[in-house]
Amino acid sequence: MTTTAVAPLTIEDAELLVATARRAAEDAGVAVSITVLDAGGHLLAFRRDDRAVLISGETSTRKAYTALQLNTPTADLVDAVQPGGLFHTLPTALDRPLLFIAGGIPVHRDGRLVGAIGVGGGAPDQDHGFATAAVQALV
Repeated sequence: MTTTAVAPLTIEDAELLVATARRAAEDAGVAVSITVLDAGGHLLAFRRDDRAVLISGETSTRKAYTALQLNTPTADLVDAVQPGGLFHTLPTALDRPLLFIAGGIPVHRDGRLVGAIGVGGGAPDQDHGFATAAVQALV
């Protein structure tokens, strides 16, 4: 079996993700926090608009972490944690900073998971849109 190395998410990639998400949020008139994590869950970049609610820093980081750990956009997981959902007990079963609110997107390169971005501060659908725009700019 042959494996090919996939380039990791770089600080330049992270800065592009932050700048793109920030621009999208500013264009929408929304103050946000943006977190970018590498494949190991380590912080590569973080930015909080000085007008963003303070908790948005925490929510952006938790959204990125959740998207990374489950390799799924957090928007796709919201229903799964509702009563009767597949992951209903997951938010309380683990001692991890998971957050099942739209705004976290995994980042892939050549089909491999290389990191994640989380955006917090706007409405969940807005945060999801800002994160999605950032990931699309990276491709």
